[in-house]
Amino acid sequence: MLTADQIAAALPNQARTSIDGLPFLRVASGKVREIFDLGDALLLVATDRLSAFDVILPDGIPGKGILLTQLSLWWFARTSGVIENHLLPDQAGEFARRGITDPDLRLRSMIVRKLRPLAIECVVRGYLVGSGWASYQKNGEVCGHRLPDDLRQADRLPAPLFTPTTKAPKGQHDEPIDDARGEAIVGAAVYARVKATSLALYALGHDTAAGAGMILADTKFEFGTDAEGRLVLIDEVLTPDSSRYWPAAGYRPDCSPPSYDKQFVRDHLLALSWDQRPPAPALPADVIARTREKYLQALRNLMA
Repeated sequence: MLTADQIAAALPNQARTSIDGLPFLRVASGKVREIFDLGDALLLVATDRLSAFDVILPDGIPGKGILLTQLSLWWFARTSGVIENHLLPDQAGEFARRGITDPDLRLRSMIVRKLRPLAIECVVRGYLVGSGWASYQKNGEVCGHRLPDDLRQADRLPAPLFTPTTKAPKGQHDEPIDDARGEAIVGAAVYARVKATSLALYALGHDTAAGAGMILADTKFEFGTDAEGRLVLIDEVLTPDSSRYWPAAGYRPDCSPPSYDKQFVRDHLLALSWDQRPPAPALPADVIARTREKYLQALRNLMA
């Protein structure tokens, strides 16, 4: 496992937004990741692409894919007591065996098991912010959960909420779903397991972040199942792309706290006259640089 300083030193100056020239079959291309078929496994590569409001932005964040991958590896090691994950055990050996020698590619890649992804995304909210705050202002609810009447923006919720969404195709928006629809999509037994596991992972993430001087406000998990039906944690975990981290120092409710994630980019875009449909506007150089620093600072805090 690399240190935070080693990861920082390896970050490129230019964003790598596409992965070309590999001798493997590309089987999927998402908002951030490219997936290649290795025969008995998959190569999951995190590019430096950045999305906001489910739209891929024209500018990447140099090294973001490395930061996401390395932080996911760090978290996968720490969550293995809660649930198994999709990583093959000896990543360095797997890269060598398959002739993957490019240092940048290895830092932004994971070799993982072939699994069946669940058709829902598992969101856990511990604080009233973002779309949850917008919903609460309208009807006092967040994704069907009725909340007390006197909560403020960024207040800690009485208890973390499991608020899953659909997994929309690229370019479309995920939609919140309730427990009944979640059970209909993945089955009642599987749904109960992902709900309990998501809440347990959030609790672990929240406590770990607190020890690093941060607040984990909310996060998203993805799961798959193997041939025996066992639940497995997949994709990324507790990164600034899938989570909202705040600095604990100076935290106060009744505002939108500064964050270590791409909320900084969202705030910049919200100040523009953009309809949140492709094509997205270009990002200024200072927004790109400050966004990268926020991702890197979250990693440094956690890995200190």
